Amino acid sequence: MTPPSPSPDTWADLLVVDVLDEDAGLAEVEDSRGRTYAVPAEWLPGVSDGAAYRVSGEAGQLTFTPDPTGARELRERSKQTLLDFSDEPGGD
Repeated sequence: MTPPSPSPDTWADLLVVDVLDEDAGLAEVEDSRGRTYAVPAEWLPGVSDGAAYRVSGEAGQLTFTPDPTGARELRERSKQTLLDFSDEPGGD
C-alpha cells in the first residue's frame, strides 16, 4: 500500500541551501518553517551555498525551481520572528 501524497500544507514552499557537501552529494537546507534537513544535491538545479528554491508538488512529484530572491525572503522572515519574540513574562 502506498502512503498518501503529502498535501501542500505539510511541506514548505521555500528552501535555502545552508551547506553544500559535494563529497556526500547532499545539500543541507532550511525551509520556510524553520526546519532543516538534507536532500540530494542533484535534485536542486544549479545548487550552491545560499541558493533558494520554490517547491511545488503535483501528481506525487516535487519540483524545485530556483528563486533568486528566496534567500533574502527567508532571512526577512527569520528577522521578523526574532523581533516578535519576547522572553519577558507577560502581564504584570
